Amino acid sequence: MPPSADARCTYLADWVSTKLRWELTADRNELKTLRGLAAGCGGQRIDYERADA
Repeated sequence: MPPSADARCTYLADWVSTKLRWELTADRNELKTLRGLAAGCGGQRIDYERADA
């Protein structure tokens, strides 16, 4: 995980956009971790395009 808060938020947004793009699931532990890490990211925007588009 990047040490910088800005880089961390970008990393998390990229992680989530990849999961959405490829319609990948996240288990309960991953969701809890992502939500906890993203709590300090404010209104980080997540852009993605579905892989089948």
